[in-house]
Amino acid sequence: MRSGTGARSAAFRDAPIRPSPSDSPGGVSGDASPLHTPRASLDRLKLILSSAMAVSFESLKRAVLDAERDPSLDTAQAAISLVRQWLATHEPELGAQAVPVPTEFNGTMMQWFHWYGDADGQHWRRLKEAAPELAKAGITGLWLPPATKGGSIWDVGYGIYDLFDLGEFDQKGSVATKYGTRAELEETVAACHAVGIQIYADAVFNHKMWADDHEDYRATPYDPANRNRPLEGEQPIRAWTQFRFDKRKGLYSTMQWHWYHFDAVDHNKFRDNYNAIWKTQGANFEGNVDLEKGNYDYLMGCDLNINHPEVRGELKYWGRWMHDTLKVDGFRLDAIKHISSDFFLDWINDLDQHAQHSHFVVGEYWTYDLGSLSWYAANSGGRMHLFDAPLHNNFHIASRSGGNYDMRRLLDGTLMQAMPLLAVTLVDNHDTQPLQSLESVVEAWFKPLAYAFILLRDQGYPCIFHADYYGAHYKGRKSEDGPEIEIWMPSHRFLIDRFLLARTHCSYGPQYDYLDHFNTIGWTRLGTPGHPRALAVLMSDGPAGSKWMEVGKRHTTFRDLTGHIRAPITTNGDGWAEWRCPGGSVSVWVEEAVLPEMGVTLPV
Repeated sequence: MRSGTGARSAAFRDAPIRPSPSDSPGGVSGDASPLHTPRASLDRLKLILSSAMAVSFESLKRAVLDAERDPSLDTAQAAISLVRQWLATHEPELGAQAVPVPTEFNGTMMQWFHWYGDADGQHWRRLKEAAPELAKAGITGLWLPPATKGGSIWDVGYGIYDLFDLGEFDQKGSVATKYGTRAELEETVAACHAVGIQIYADAVFNHKMWADDHEDYRATPYDPANRNRPLEGEQPIRAWTQFRFDKRKGLYSTMQWHWYHFDAVDHNKFRDNYNAIWKTQGANFEGNVDLEKGNYDYLMGCDLNINHPEVRGELKYWGRWMHDTLKVDGFRLDAIKHISSDFFLDWINDLDQHAQHSHFVVGEYWTYDLGSLSWYAANSGGRMHLFDAPLHNNFHIASRSGGNYDMRRLLDGTLMQAMPLLAVTLVDNHDTQPLQSLESVVEAWFKPLAYAFILLRDQGYPCIFHADYYGAHYKGRKSEDGPEIEIWMPSHRFLIDRFLLARTHCSYGPQYDYLDHFNTIGWTRLGTPGHPRALAVLMSDGPAGSKWMEVGKRHTTFRDLTGHIRAPITTNGDGWAEWRCPGGSVSVWVEEAVLPEMGVTLPV
């Protein structure tokens, strides 16, 4: 399938996982058991689903709204069930929308930046040079950092100032962004497209920062810990809310932003030391957002009023402009838990209609709660992929458990398990890396296991983190007055490249799961007519492990592509073998005959 739609092989999309023969060692585990929901609730869900199984994405959203109005249903559990069953029913239609001709294609995304990358303006140039080797390695899509102008040359891009300055105008102290100039960006995108790599732009729609001037207007202060509780009555405030973009002089867009384009700020020059969220006169906090703090519409800066028609129109126009200007293939949407999901359904429809084709879109809704993610997926009509934050968290916990994590539960509560067609799987990212606000690092020893898990299984669209691939070295503080800390993140490029080889050559067809041991788990891929090579993966977070698993290839010799185990393994007359892996590590077993195709020579 096209990158961004998951890794499932079209030829075997509907092939069932066959239970292992009763007289053969090993077994197949799965996650097909239904949710434990009261009988009346299940019957009610079936009635709702019967009206939701139209091809249109909007039908899923209507089904969830029906469930929300039904007091007999738990909304979170209903959302999980509805999304799972809707995706299963509409998988053929979704696949046909992603690519008109069924194909076997294992797409792999890479996040090509981290928070502490060099602010030398050379990022785009480095990517242009790296594009051919990335394509050769098996990378098919790149998530770029926000290319728009922020507050300074050091801004990672999330302190957004001007959406229409891609490093072209002398604003906020420089022409270039942290990553380079617009001309360099255009050259880089073209270079990536030339080698078959898709480009996903990072869209920051939640807020604006670094205003050009302040304005006086009226607003009501709300409790930052409970956005449903006003602290005082409406009153005059002075806040930095005017964005003129003087140096751009109306090129590309003539819109200037004022206080009425924002629904809230967190500063008032009349009361500098007063801690409050100031809700703009006549505006409301948005609905269909995360319910943390009562209503988590407001996050930072000048919070965009998505309900204002000029704001909605400008953001739609920017999406069309980015498509026309850079020919991007998709978008990563920042901080979507703080923005009404209704808006994104409208925005994606507008973009696709303008381009006359669908775009890959993934949203960052960072929560470990599967119910919340399922609700958002349903309320956005299934049009948006979501990062599998719960899977990342399972990796994080497992890596901190010293071999005492139950590896049989690694998939529990994850998008990879519940809605794989919408899951973008990851190990770490710029928010979870050391010193960041959401720091939840997957320890280095466990990262090879985690990357094998996201790259070599059938479910999900995997995303590799720049700092895990290239390594990273930087210094920073956890707080403004805290001590400076030096961070070293090792490169896992050798093993990730080996996993990518296995993903490209061998990770196709039916998947047999053996997730049945506290420490040692594995799975096999049986191949397809187009990609007939088989694969066996075994990993352990504890002692060295072994497990009987079937690959469907009789009397065939396999080698460990990682090089961790040098001795070959040959399957028996039934296509089974006892596979092995080192302790606290992973082994990826591929047919010996495929090694020349991969260009790999393994020591004996």
